[in-house]
Amino acid sequence: MLIDSHVNLHSPQFAEDQAQVIERARAAGIGRMITICDRVASFPAVRAIAEAHDDIWCSVGTHPHEAKDDPGLTAETLIDLAAYERVVGIGETGLDFYYDLSPREMQAQVFRAHIVAARETGLPAIVHSRDADDVMAQILEEETARGPFKLLLHCYTSGPDLARRAAALGAWFSVSGIATFKAAEAVRAVIADMPPDRIIVETDCPYLAPVPMRGRRNEPAFLPHVLAKLAEIRGWSLTDAEAHTEAALYTLFDRMPAP
Repeated sequence: MLIDSHVNLHSPQFAEDQAQVIERARAAGIGRMITICDRVASFPAVRAIAEAHDDIWCSVGTHPHEAKDDPGLTAETLIDLAAYERVVGIGETGLDFYYDLSPREMQAQVFRAHIVAARETGLPAIVHSRDADDVMAQILEEETARGPFKLLLHCYTSGPDLARRAAALGAWFSVSGIATFKAAEAVRAVIADMPPDRIIVETDCPYLAPVPMRGRRNEPAFLPHVLAKLAEIRGWSLTDAEAHTEAALYTLFDRMPAP
């Protein structure tokens, strides 16, 4: 089964044809999807999508870009919202020092609240990291020392040092369409060295459409191109790549029942 671990189906880019996007995903062999919450205020819309479809689950959280709009977010709020049965992850959360759309100290504060919620619920923290490798690694190591929690570094594009330090903490990694980009040799080198039992795949749609769809709005139906590139990078057959990523996903997102 192909599973898209990171879609953004509540995004305005899908407002007019969300149902058709979901149907095209199913026709392309995408058996399940996880639609991601970008801010707690969006959670009712995200949850409604998951509740309307038997093959879609969701997360709850606030992206680092939006941390400035939710500075008082507490772990308790996230824990309460995560009680809904179709919530399988905490996030998207993390640090983005490239755009700096929220103050860095606020990003870190909100990020740590998500980690506490992940630790308390047992659900994985879905982590975004951009241009923040050293601070990200430091926070992950400090928080793991306070108590273990499940961790996914989604759409991994950071350097080998963060990957190594996160892997030592037991992190999972997800591979996106970026792996297919011509200029992404450094990303492919990191993917080649990831723990083989902790790799999953995603589209991050509507963003980051893979080659040969680059330049178009991304959709879950394009996930097979990501899987094919992962298989090429790792030297796996397509069947093996699908089996590896499916097993890794169900180990990470263990609230989602395996078929």
